[in-house]
Amino acid sequence: MVRGTRWFVGAMAVLCVILVGSGSHGGPDAGPGRSVEPVRDVVANRVMTWNLCNPCKESNVHRAAEIASFAPQVLGVQEACVRDVEAIRDHLENLHGLVYHVEYGMVLEKRSRCGGTPWNPGAFGQAILSAAPMSDHVGKEYPEGGSEDRGYMAVTTEVGGQDVRVFNTHLAQRRQESVRAGQVAVLATEVARHERAVVLGDFNALPDAPELSRIWALAVDTDPRCRPTRTAAGTCRATTDWQSKFDYVFLRGIAPGEPRVHPSRYSDHHQLYADLDLG
Repeated sequence: MVRGTRWFVGAMAVLCVILVGSGSHGGPDAGPGRSVEPVRDVVANRVMTWNLCNPCKESNVHRAAEIASFAPQVLGVQEACVRDVEAIRDHLENLHGLVYHVEYGMVLEKRSRCGGTPWNPGAFGQAILSAAPMSDHVGKEYPEGGSEDRGYMAVTTEVGGQDVRVFNTHLAQRRQESVRAGQVAVLATEVARHERAVVLGDFNALPDAPELSRIWALAVDTDPRCRPTRTAAGTCRATTDWQSKFDYVFLRGIAPGEPRVHPSRYSDHHQLYADLDLG
């Protein structure tokens, strides 16, 4: 009896050690401070922008799968809810072996956009996911948002082995040209402070729109053929389902790379990404 009891107690102790150990290595209940090594590598010089479409009620599993197929080093998303971005990041890690850091640039709390309760609606705005840590995070709401609050965010992170200032923005909706002009003026003032910068986002304007002139004075589109003239703008690749170029990867102090546009089943905006030459 005594020997059997001792054996049972010992076996249970070993089992507890095994269970505790298995739950402490990045499992679903591991704390937010856990350090997880990526299973897959990202493309170190690839940057990407994507308006997620909201409210579209698409599956975050599908969104993560599309992002994983391109594995960008840095991704800027717009029309994003915090809950969706958190889920996308978890799916990228757990289903695809891609580990990202995330920073947010939320500009409003809105239940119709992001769910939640009337007294605790979800946060809505922009986010940046980066395979490298980010620093010097800034999130600003534009003084005038137009029909809906809008803003920009910026971080310093690594692209192609180099430290780069990365901006992500979403400008006012169509037919609000004067509002966008004011927003671009605010954004351009901040971009001009940096010799090397990547500006991602949904600008809701065609390349030759007058309100984008302040950005064009500082940066170039990642497609060297796409310029703010009426003739050149016609060669720019469309980034939306209505065949307009509204999404941009603007580069300041960085040579343009070949852009790629991928139409998505899960948004009315295409995924736009580019592999940059920072040498």
